[in-house]
Amino acid sequence: MAGLRLGPLVRYVDWETGTSATVWVETDRACTVEVRCEGGGEGTARTFLVAGHHYALVVVTGLTPGSAAEYEVVLDGERAWPSPDSPLPPSTLRTPQVPAAGAVVAFGSCRWAAPAEGADPVGPDVLDTLAARLAAGTGDDRPDVLLLLGDQVYADETSAGTRAWIARHRRENGTGTGAPPDQVADYEEYTHLYDESWGDPELRWLLSTVPTCMIFDDHDVIDDWNTSAAWVAEMRATSWWHERIIGGLMSYWVYQHLGNLSPAELAEDELYAAVLAADDGTEVLRAFAERAEADPASVRWSYRRDFGRTRLLMVDTRAARVLEEQHRAMLDAGEADWLRAQALDGPGGVDHLLVGTSLPWLLPPMVHFAEAWHAALCRGERGPRWARFGEWLRRRADLEHWAAFTASFHRLTDTLAEVGRRDGAPATVCVLSGDVHHAYVAEALWPAGRQPRSRVFQFTCSPLHNSVPRAMRIGFRFGWSRFAKAAGHLLARHGRVARPAVRWERGGGPWFGNQLMTLTLRGRTARLRLEKAVTDAGRGGRDTDRAGARLVEVLDRGLTEEG
Repeated sequence: MAGLRLGPLVRYVDWETGTSATVWVETDRACTVEVRCEGGGEGTARTFLVAGHHYALVVVTGLTPGSAAEYEVVLDGERAWPSPDSPLPPSTLRTPQVPAAGAVVAFGSCRWAAPAEGADPVGPDVLDTLAARLAAGTGDDRPDVLLLLGDQVYADETSAGTRAWIARHRRENGTGTGAPPDQVADYEEYTHLYDESWGDPELRWLLSTVPTCMIFDDHDVIDDWNTSAAWVAEMRATSWWHERIIGGLMSYWVYQHLGNLSPAELAEDELYAAVLAADDGTEVLRAFAERAEADPASVRWSYRRDFGRTRLLMVDTRAARVLEEQHRAMLDAGEADWLRAQALDGPGGVDHLLVGTSLPWLLPPMVHFAEAWHAALCRGERGPRWARFGEWLRRRADLEHWAAFTASFHRLTDTLAEVGRRDGAPATVCVLSGDVHHAYVAEALWPAGRQPRSRVFQFTCSPLHNSVPRAMRIGFRFGWSRFAKAAGHLLARHGRVARPAVRWERGGGPWFGNQLMTLTLRGRTARLRLEKAVTDAGRGGRDTDRAGARLVEVLDRGLTEEG
């Protein structure tokens, strides 16, 4: 009898008709997967095979707009989900009313998998606490979608249990020769990371009932992934990197990217069709990953989702980079053109534009100017000795955000301003980011006469489940101070860096801890809420998770006059 290994995960929900959705699963053997919904709605798919693992992405049709249908997953005619002894409510497929009145969008990044047993060294998992609240039916504004903005798994910072598993796996299979013993080496080891992370009972239930959009960041492969051309050359010279990056891209396509696509996009995807058609799709997918690694511009991982009159552009800021030092870009030319075209698409515009990018566009001013200064050094503005120092510093201080890609920062800034100045401009333009293990709010401001009609924000929220050293907390707080900003201007002058056309003001933060932001968008109104997972609640509370943690509100603020 077939069984579920992972999932179900609700991924795409159709906001145009409200009648379809996709559900992703991994099973322990080849089988036919059915999703059956109470009151109508169903879908069927045969599993496909990659590297000995069986997966299916089921397109469910016949759903009723504005409904919440309980569903079950059936494998070869036998029910596999929900488990009969689960204490959690039934999983549901929720569809929007058409036309939708608005959307509730929760987001964050950086989720290190909690240990199965013992004390959690990084504190309560905010997604577990969200699951507990939703399961209890408490709290307002249930998310319509959860945006996971990078570092869904940590391939280079593994738990003690995973390190022990890796050691056994390599001894038994003779794999991972030369690879770091505390990091994953190939596709099979990546699958274990997803087992560990998505097998968490509370997270598993959450992902089975709240749709998700995902994008990778560096730790999904390795810290500082694609930070510079010199870094890439050094990694490619090792004996283990090639298998690591190919396994990373293959597993990302299977576990994360496929579910980002709509049924129409899946139907037109030649790679997906080839994998489905093959008895074993491993070599087909591997050949794709080889091309993606050799020529990043040949693949677009970025994508667009529309939630009624709210548009999300999820942007790849890792694989799409141009790393030649004199022409560094966060996005290659095709990707940058795509982003601008999608942001401006549609004669009627949208009420809200969301740009999901794992790396923040607007940083604390001192950090921004330090990264811009550093980029100038690496380009040779102060000579070869400073350039060598710049490369050394880049890797040790993670100086690789938008500010470190000067031309790309300006182009993104211009695109956002152009969107906000057009006729029918959105009420808000929001850049949603993570990565930096703290949260803050910043608003972008242009000179008089150039300010867009839209309010333009940077919302940064991380981690979902991780930590940041005390010294870095002090540094992030200092980075917003007037003194730090002045110091940043001095660095910029040394690097001959021009000041950007935009300035920005902090609207809140920095906040630390495991946290989640939620945007509630109704028509042209918008509110932002920040919540943190805390453990000052006793175990067994109605809206607490297994660790006795609950969500506590840190910020609740209107972003528009009506919000």
